[in-house]
Amino acid sequence: MEDKPQEKIKILYVDDEENNLQAFKATFRRDYKIFLAISAKEGRAILEKEEVDIIVTDQRMPEESGVEFLESIIPTHPNPIRILLTGYTDIQAVIDAINKGQVYHYLTKPWEEDYLRTVIKNAYEILQLRRENEKLTKALIKSNDQLEFLLRQNLLS
Repeated sequence: MEDKPQEKIKILYVDDEENNLQAFKATFRRDYKIFLAISAKEGRAILEKEEVDIIVTDQRMPEESGVEFLESIIPTHPNPIRILLTGYTDIQAVIDAINKGQVYHYLTKPWEEDYLRTVIKNAYEILQLRRENEKLTKALIKSNDQLEFLLRQNLLS
């Protein structure tokens, strides 16, 4: 069995408050590879350059809400698991997050470190399962194509 070093989970954190960005990075930088963005626009720019596993975004930002940001990146970046943070309990934001932004988890601020760490771990496990499922599906399609080819060959001979 191959022993390759475990790559760090890559997280993009988008928040319009610099203090929140720095607190997140200070808390999680040892465990994860962290990318910070102070706006949705900056978040999109990072996504164009970096492949991330998990996106954590604040809901209430001045130019674009977290849900709007997450919804806008689905066509170009459908795979990262999405987590929405908010300091407010707004049921419509929760509904929109799930329906429009395909959010895996909704957390209120201030986040609790151990709980957020568990959410990130679980989100990454789901991402890994999706990747494995995609790989197995491709292998199954390839095997099926090969079997159909062999069947046609046998029918012709």
